[in-house]
Amino acid sequence: MLAPAAVAVALVVSLAAPARADKKADARNQFERAVNMRTWLENQPPKERTLGDYKQTIAAYHKVYLISPQSEEVTASLIAEAELYREMGHQYDPKYFPVAVEKYNFLLKQYPASRYRAVVLFTVASIQLRDLHQPDTAEATFKEYLQRYPRSYKADDARQALKEIADSRQKTIDDASDVKGDVAEPREAEKRTPSVTEIRTWNAENYTRIVVTIDDTIKYDAARIKSPDRIYFDLYKAKLAPALAKKTVTLDDGLLKSVRLAQNKQGVVRLVLDVSGAKDYSAFLLSNPYRLVIDVHAQPVTTAKRSPPAAAPAPASGKSDAVAADPKPAAKSSEPAATTAENRASTAPAKSSPKPGAAAAKGKADTTKTAALDPPKEAKPTRDGQRSLTRALGLKISRIVIDPGHGGHDTGTIGPHGLMEKDLCLDVALRLGRLIEDKLPGAEVVYTRKDDTFIPLEDRTAIANQSNADLFISIHANSSHDHAARGVETYYLNFATSEESMEVAARENERSQESMHDLEDIIKKIARNEKIEESKELASDIQESLTQRLQLVSGSRKDRGVKKAPFIVLIGANMPSVLSEISFVSNPNDEKLLRKGDQRQRIADGLYKGIAAYLENLNSLTYNKSKLVSDNHISPVASDGNSK
Repeated sequence: MLAPAAVAVALVVSLAAPARADKKADARNQFERAVNMRTWLENQPPKERTLGDYKQTIAAYHKVYLISPQSEEVTASLIAEAELYREMGHQYDPKYFPVAVEKYNFLLKQYPASRYRAVVLFTVASIQLRDLHQPDTAEATFKEYLQRYPRSYKADDARQALKEIADSRQKTIDDASDVKGDVAEPREAEKRTPSVTEIRTWNAENYTRIVVTIDDTIKYDAARIKSPDRIYFDLYKAKLAPALAKKTVTLDDGLLKSVRLAQNKQGVVRLVLDVSGAKDYSAFLLSNPYRLVIDVHAQPVTTAKRSPPAAAPAPASGKSDAVAADPKPAAKSSEPAATTAENRASTAPAKSSPKPGAAAAKGKADTTKTAALDPPKEAKPTRDGQRSLTRALGLKISRIVIDPGHGGHDTGTIGPHGLMEKDLCLDVALRLGRLIEDKLPGAEVVYTRKDDTFIPLEDRTAIANQSNADLFISIHANSSHDHAARGVETYYLNFATSEESMEVAARENERSQESMHDLEDIIKKIARNEKIEESKELASDIQESLTQRLQLVSGSRKDRGVKKAPFIVLIGANMPSVLSEISFVSNPNDEKLLRKGDQRQRIADGLYKGIAAYLENLNSLTYNKSKLVSDNHISPVASDGNSK
């Protein structure tokens, strides 16, 4: 018989486990409430947000830590608190910047095993340099970052920041002798002037994207000048960071020849693009952080070089031949691309189809292969009965970019039990890529990310364009305040026709409604009707296939249909592009299913079959079918209908 003390201890232990489980569940629920509050806050125009709104949202996140310091959501909550304090520093009072640093440092000290430690340390250094104007402190933090994470994707940025600090320190010494009189007020005004801190480029033969990072929002004008052909942007009430003073970026290949930056005059930064053969250009501003995104387009070369096929067309070489003829990357970037070099290196060149009579001379054993290599039939029209230029020219699909949504510190939506959208999307994307590589020989897969890395939205589109991709598939998971909501929906780029579509776009864009409305003119310039029609067709095939695949498991799974909305990740894409919301992570039952590998494989299967159906309608699988016959050694069919 147990002693009374032993019984008491056993009772305490037995009650402690459920109590801890309840606390973690409470922390998850609180985290979800905090996320909803932040989503509401960021959907308000910046001018309508109040300091009280920010403080209430921060308090909601901090409560997660108070409920259960060991819950999975604590680190994400601490990061959210720090990010909100930094926003308050920009919008209301610089006194909140040190509080943001304090929150980040608390995370680093209390949760040293967190997977966010690298990005947190880099962010601390950035706040010290950009917001607190403490170059010495920032220098020490950047050096610590490089010592701990010398191979991180942000390592080059840290080295550039250290160079900027050194250059600025030298400039201060050089200018000291020129300072006269009371300069305290001008220097204070200079601190409030947004700085141009970084410039990145993606350059290809027919397309260029330039991203200019700025401390704060600015106004700009643009114009084009001939002889020599160049486009310039004037950024008003802005100044150049010392590291970018009179900077020139020279590019060897592509539409863009060089980029020049200079402080044109007091408060005006001029950005000059040396281009040759550019057809049009456009630009738009993004926030968090602020950056100016510029797209330059050339006259499409493929259309000019090809003529419409005759009634009995010869096999079209398509884009596969173009890729095989030029194995080197299509363009260069000023930062490491997130594409997969190993994929590109291992891609076998597409072989030209032989003449119909050549294979027949080899005898009966090659009958099946000859049939597979016959000239393709004319591509089917779209669901609307249209025959786009892509279909009229018989263009082929050889390179597909898969974009797993979110990543790194950007978790995306989080389910009631802690499933993160970024993790789900990455797993499904990798599964989809393997299916394409296994079942579509000759097709090349490029990923915007293959690990838990943060990639800005505008970079993802640029990766697809720079890769000369033929299709762009962005994978996301949905969320709703109604936890009973479920189903899949697929989007293509266009103006939203419903408030619900705008809400989804606002969440995935992570931008305010006011900023999104400013995109209307940009979408008109960038989106081409040809790509919109093909994107709609691709979206329809994926939506139909994915819904059917998931309804085999749950007949109540709703087909939410094909929709259109202004997603930033799709703006500027030069190829048919869609965004698929593969399920509702906010639905508790679906979240449990989504944790299982077989459900994720079903989703990947549905996406693959939708892509394959689209390619089938384009008659873009001719080469792939013939290679399948050859690689699998399929025997010719005998006259009695049975395989030999």
